[in-house]
Amino acid sequence: MADGRRLDVPRGSARGLGDYLRLDPDAVGRFAEGIARFLGTGRFLAVQTVIVIVWIALNVFAVQLQWDPYPFILLNLAFSTQAAYAAPLILLAQNRQADRDRVALEEDRARAATTRADTEYLARELAALRVAIGELATRDFIRGELNRLTEESPDEAERRERKARKKREAAAREATG
Repeated sequence: MADGRRLDVPRGSARGLGDYLRLDPDAVGRFAEGIARFLGTGRFLAVQTVIVIVWIALNVFAVQLQWDPYPFILLNLAFSTQAAYAAPLILLAQNRQADRDRVALEEDRARAATTRADTEYLARELAALRVAIGELATRDFIRGELNRLTEESPDEAERRERKARKKREAAAREATG
């Protein structure tokens, strides 16, 4: 402990490469998605095919321009470098898409749960209304009951007629009397 370092005191934070390279994850993700979209197009395949054909043609037929002779090692190195960068960029783009899909799925689940709860509430309300309406007297029910009460048996009709006749006779006696 002659050099002054103590084991019971934490060291100050050491600066690493990550502290100097502050990259916005969204910007890197957008860049990766753009590259992944471009790599999956017919335009990219056509441009790459043209470049490879020109590369091979110049290195086979243009004797003075042969910068990459027959086994085309430089061309293979270019393809390897392209693949080394394309694969992680495509994976990064896929991860971002998976994250977006996960968020959309969670929103859909929440919306479905809300819809289910609303539907169940409306079903309960509708059932309560059906029960309440079932207990109400409808117009047809009231008419039927009134008709049943007003229907007279023949004996009742005769008694009613006798009472009405007696009242008329009594009224006629009083008028003459």
